[in-house]
Amino acid sequence: MKRVSYAIVLATILLAASIAVSAQASAAGGQQQANGFTNLQVWPADTPRAVILNFMNAFDRSLGIECSYCHVQRDGKFDFASDDKREKRVARKMILLRDSINVQLSAIVDKPVTAGPTSVEARPGAPTRVLCASCHHGLPIPAPLGEVISEAEKTGGVNAGLAKFKELRAKFYGGQQYDFTDYALVGIATTALNAKRPDDAMKYLQANLEYFPKSSQTYQAMAQVKNAKGDKAAAIKDLETAVQLDPANNQAKNQLQQMRGGSQ
Repeated sequence: MKRVSYAIVLATILLAASIAVSAQASAAGGQQQANGFTNLQVWPADTPRAVILNFMNAFDRSLGIECSYCHVQRDGKFDFASDDKREKRVARKMILLRDSINVQLSAIVDKPVTAGPTSVEARPGAPTRVLCASCHHGLPIPAPLGEVISEAEKTGGVNAGLAKFKELRAKFYGGQQYDFTDYALVGIATTALNAKRPDDAMKYLQANLEYFPKSSQTYQAMAQVKNAKGDKAAAIKDLETAVQLDPANNQAKNQLQQMRGGSQ
């Protein structure tokens, strides 16, 4: 415990100090450094240009963005030294935050880890560490799929939620941004059922069967909805289908056994 606490304190101090140094460097103005960059703050001034460009490309992939997301354009050209955009200023702090997490990570998981890509130690086979993509998954502002659907529901209920799901699936299916396996809509339906909205839950599950007609867990979830509405016979039928589709679905087997026992 002391080891973890020490690491957290150390990481906090390092993060605060790094932000302070960045602020001082920004206030001092930009002087071109040996690698051709001006106003370089997070990385050491002698960091090779190719290394920094590789990091920039990694940021683009991790957040699903382009250079213009953080950098100012003037007269058709990028002013990479400018700190005018809030996104760039936040990005610096996020890099330092990520690295401070990696400082703590070694003590938390009790095994060697690197300090993150800004340590210039990132390489295939390197010890586990937190990267930008670990949280962003190709989105500049990451949010779980369920939260995005819930937000859409505020404007038009379950129909708006389904429309948003289909829009995101058409745009991002096969990418790293969201989970579009058969559990995605099952999880959203479960949230609706827990909120006492069984009809909405059923709409999500019926839509899921259009994508995954042989999804055992979808039929299992439909059984829970029908049972909540008092239709035990239909729930048992759906659980039987779930077990038939996936004989290894022990949870569905147990639910089926309990429901049959309760009906005898």
